[in-house]
Amino acid sequence: MEAIQTWLAVNGASGSNAEGSVAALTQALAAVNRPPARVIDIRTDDRPTRRALEAAGVGLLVLFTGDGSANAIINDLEGWRGEALLLPGGTANLLACDLHGAEESEAIVAALGQGRLACHPRHVVRCSQGAALIEVLAGPGAAWSDVREGLRDGDIGAVAGTTIEAAKQSTAGPMVHVVDPPLGHSEGYAGVRLSPVGDSMTVDGYGAKNVVDYVKQGIALLRRDFREGPHDELGSHRKVVCTSSDGSPMELMLDGERLTGLGQERFSLAPLGVKLLGLRHD
Repeated sequence: MEAIQTWLAVNGASGSNAEGSVAALTQALAAVNRPPARVIDIRTDDRPTRRALEAAGVGLLVLFTGDGSANAIINDLEGWRGEALLLPGGTANLLACDLHGAEESEAIVAALGQGRLACHPRHVVRCSQGAALIEVLAGPGAAWSDVREGLRDGDIGAVAGTTIEAAKQSTAGPMVHVVDPPLGHSEGYAGVRLSPVGDSMTVDGYGAKNVVDYVKQGIALLRRDFREGPHDELGSHRKVVCTSSDGSPMELMLDGERLTGLGQERFSLAPLGVKLLGLRHD
């Protein structure tokens, strides 16, 4: 059987991307007749794009990265006819877990060779800054992602400084209001989370009411385990419009990566135009 042209993209700065693990993954892909023709480290190389993949005749792109890096790459692949396989190569790996459960990279690659993977149509949450495959957090609570970056890099000084700044922003920054449809508290929220689930988009509002709530919420945001924090469930929707309380640009976190949006953002559910492989459900 002829090998499908395969590229492997890794992020040497991500949680699981030690040199030995990349080598082991390359060998595992070769063992299932998917030897990478090229290994790209997105720290130093250009990210793979639809144009580059099509020019090289690539049919399979394997991503060994975290959620944020995977988001950036997948957003550039809309309309590509090949298939993308995301492996857990970061810290949280929420997208990989959603696609494959708790399976490790080597087991997922073995499943590829056994024909036990299939393309799963997915929806994303779109806004002015792109599409989120797992979640968007809108509001000053997004500043907690800076704390997480410092923890990942082992920079204790940066962690201390960004924790103080995140605390300030979460309590004093412009709150986010869900205005269309009107949902939640009139005073708004420090964070509005939107996540694609099936053919709808779940919306939750996070706003600390006291010190204990604030501490719980900060820890939940830091871990990206939002449901551990105090929150209001605002229902399932296909689109919502949010505004910043003072009209200033809205802080966003798309799949764990910080971005700055508009003073008013429209979040809508849309199909993902990329084929993502995941374990078969049958």
